[in-house]
Amino acid sequence: MIVGGMGNKPVVPRGAGSSRLAMHSARRGPRSVQAYDGELGAAVARAQEGDEAAFAVAYRLVQPGLLGYLRGLVGDDAEDVAAHAWQEIARDLGRFKGDGPGFRGWTAAIARHQALDHLRRQKVRPRPTPLEQDARDLPLPRPTHGQALEPPSTEYALQLVRGLPRDQAEAVLLRVVVGLDGPAAARVLGKRPRTARTAAHRGLKRLARQLGGRGVTHEAHWTLGEST
Repeated sequence: MIVGGMGNKPVVPRGAGSSRLAMHSARRGPRSVQAYDGELGAAVARAQEGDEAAFAVAYRLVQPGLLGYLRGLVGDDAEDVAAHAWQEIARDLGRFKGDGPGFRGWTAAIARHQALDHLRRQKVRPRPTPLEQDARDLPLPRPTHGQALEPPSTEYALQLVRGLPRDQAEAVLLRVVVGLDGPAAARVLGKRPRTARTAAHRGLKRLARQLGGRGVTHEAHWTLGEST
């Protein structure tokens, strides 16, 4: 389905496949995400000239990670919030100046503002919904002996992320799911780079401890795609 779009303004694709794409993005991690930044930058430049097909390319490259990040903020309302964010992105596209990585950070900041506005309208304090709540409501799966010898699944790793403190969870999501580098994640969060970097490091370190085992510690970073 296509949402919005008038005249030369780009249209915003939207579909049920977004959830599946978000999980796929989490599996790939930031290394793979960043591998497409050249293509993303070129697509954004063409989209700013009115190329709707190019805007659709940019959407497909950014939306999975953006949706995964929003799920950590607003839970099941992520797709609706993402739709509003993309309407703002399309409206203000001409004002953006930068490359592919810059576009990821810019869109993440817009999405975060939309999410916080959404939470304020619901009179709910910003929190890593459903990160901590899910951790309380759902027992963590106990890996079998065989599973302990294998790289942890993305689903299991993300379930552990839900139990992190909000600042750590959000920093990890921006680094791992959205694919931002440390300074870009800090700008989205409105924090100093060192503070955001420390939050992400502590979150990943805590995840590694929960996964346990020397070999699994390294695999935790691989599963979540943390860049070095």
